[in-house]
Amino acid sequence: MESEYFSINSTLKRKLPKGSFLNMKDFYLGKKYDLSLVFCGSKKSQSLNKKWRKKDYPANILSFTVSDTMGEIYIDLDTAKKQHKKFERDFENYISFLFIHGMAHLNGYDHGVKMEEQEEKVRKKFKI
Repeated sequence: MESEYFSINSTLKRKLPKGSFLNMKDFYLGKKYDLSLVFCGSKKSQSLNKKWRKKDYPANILSFTVSDTMGEIYIDLDTAKKQHKKFERDFENYISFLFIHGMAHLNGYDHGVKMEEQEEKVRKKFKI
């Protein structure tokens, strides 16, 4: 699902996970926040993680703020597939969980209690 302020892309040739991504984005970041969601594999996430964070391993989620009203989220489906059971979530639920986490980073939060409180608001609303 796409809108003027939201796009979903993939660097992979496989079925993409389902989720209420547009509705979650509009609820948490606002309807006019311009967000690009990209589903990728481990090689792409590792490359981005190394380039931008100086960490040489795949990341399940990467968020990049472009401006106050624009950002990008990359979700590594390969890494998420390996991790979802550890978090006691089915795969698609875990993807939504990661998406919410990425949006919290775009909203200016770092890991900690305040970030978790923000994430919980979205998870409750969307039953994630």
